[in-house]
Amino acid sequence: MMASRLTSALISGALIGALNIVFGGLQFGFPNLPLWFYLAQLLLIPAMLFPMRFFPQASMTQNFVQRTALFALGWAVPYAIYKFSGDALSDTFSPLRSLGSYLWWVLILSAMFAVLRAPQKKG
Repeated sequence: MMASRLTSALISGALIGALNIVFGGLQFGFPNLPLWFYLAQLLLIPAMLFPMRFFPQASMTQNFVQRTALFALGWAVPYAIYKFSGDALSDTFSPLRSLGSYLWWVLILSAMFAVLRAPQKKG
């Protein structure tokens, strides 16, 4: 079971990083992407390792608010790397606007996952 979670975390981190490179390259041009952007995507691989324990725990939590919070903790670091590295490519990058957008999307994604991954009621 632990090996499958590790594999899932590594594959998820690599896929999210690859998607961010593709989206950044399509938006700003692949030759224009700085080296730090590629290196930042490598951070997604270890960033998925720590929070992977929150997802199974969240899926078993009955309370909606607690389940949402666990999903938020699970997505907080990987999504921060994805979001801020992509936003920082723009000439009009605003840290406060990026942070506000980040917090809004973590809330939305966490609530969505909490609804979709709610445990089945017994009885």
